[in-house]
Amino acid sequence: MFDTLCDLVPRDSDYPDRVGRLTVLNRVLDGTLYDVLPFHFHQERSEAGEYIPLRQRRPSVRYPLCRIVVEDSVSLLFSEGHFPTIDSNDASVRRVFADIAKEIRLNLTMTQAAMRGATGSVALLLRVLKGRVFVDVLDTMYLTPIWDPSAPDTLARVDERYKVSGSDLVRNGYSIDDPDSQYWFARSWNSESETWFEPAPVGKAVPPIIDTIRSVSHRLGVVPIIWIRNLPGLPTTGDSNDGACTFAAAMHSQVEIDYQLSQVGRGLKYSSDPTLLLKDPSLLDGDLVRGAGNALVVSEKGDARLLEIGGSASAAVIEYVRTLRELALESIHGNRASPERITAAQSGRALELLNHGLICLADNLRASYGEAGLLQLARLIVRASQKYSIVVLGIPVEPLDPSASLSLKWPRWYPSTADERQKDVQSLTSLVAAGCISRETALKAIAACYDLEYTEDGLISTNLEEIPRDCNE
Repeated sequence: MFDTLCDLVPRDSDYPDRVGRLTVLNRVLDGTLYDVLPFHFHQERSEAGEYIPLRQRRPSVRYPLCRIVVEDSVSLLFSEGHFPTIDSNDASVRRVFADIAKEIRLNLTMTQAAMRGATGSVALLLRVLKGRVFVDVLDTMYLTPIWDPSAPDTLARVDERYKVSGSDLVRNGYSIDDPDSQYWFARSWNSESETWFEPAPVGKAVPPIIDTIRSVSHRLGVVPIIWIRNLPGLPTTGDSNDGACTFAAAMHSQVEIDYQLSQVGRGLKYSSDPTLLLKDPSLLDGDLVRGAGNALVVSEKGDARLLEIGGSASAAVIEYVRTLRELALESIHGNRASPERITAAQSGRALELLNHGLICLADNLRASYGEAGLLQLARLIVRASQKYSIVVLGIPVEPLDPSASLSLKWPRWYPSTADERQKDVQSLTSLVAAGCISRETALKAIAACYDLEYTEDGLISTNLEEIPRDCNE
């Protein structure tokens, strides 16, 4: 059934095959895959009286299994309690990035990036406007990266090209001769500038004309875009610029679940409104009359009965759906734990074991969106600070030291219990007393548990108070 739906999704031959595949994946993620079907599920007959097959009806029950897994994995990645800290051996660099993360709401930006990138890839665009740092999330459906041959992990250029209506261009300030026509919108980023091109009519061979008004020069020396591949593995789009889709293995099962649940709902409605069968001997053989009040009148001696649907079939379908869900979640490492089976409070470690599959998925995403995404963005901001005067929270900052180390410190997957925190404190106290680790290292280890932040003079501060190094002061 899923392949049938894919065949119904409109394809534009002017775009590469990758665009068509990403269109299908985006429809699965945002729940618009069934919009290509012309009939509602309750429509059994067309206006001409013809029977409508199930494959042409939109299911009445929709279980967003794929989106649930994506949201669960992203919440373990970049939610408020799981967002990493950009650490450095330079205290000023740590402070600046902590302030930047607050000012630009970096956790929301990275959450949006991880949601969009679940289909295969996503791009982050860095801009510095009037000294302020901005990070935009770009959908890669119409983006084409060109990599430097001498450095295959470095972007040489990124091109964007897609169709847009003339009326939309007019609303955005363009002067268009025919607002009812389609135009190609194009722009390109390289290591020195962001180049915009004049919209070109679709179907006409027109040489590209640079839009000098909208084009800008950033002079960073690198492309101001971070290209993030979603997951390691075979890309669903067939393009090496994309990673593996998070939910590809569960798409067929999701469609099957939707139709099975819709059929169960349909059967329950019929059970609530049984059909009355009347056998009338006065009718000729072969005559079938659909009477008022949901009655069927046939000619076979006199008789009457109610035609009802048994409940055993519904129970069998529900069990089948439950099995499908388990298999689908297992195939994409989703959360299969049932809250009803947890009868007592669980420790953080117990919850990690309970949700092992989901944590494995989020752990892979940490490598993609953390090391290859957020950390690369931080390095790009350091480079931009050498070219522009950056203002953070209204305060100008000095250029960041490019030689300073940058790393990510991730919090625990689940909050620790009071007993676990007490054991952590005892272990860290013993290690500090034995000289195995420094006091600063011990403080870093528990900072996330108590919502503590570092200041330049070595204090640990919260939003309410500052705790000096010597807690007895």
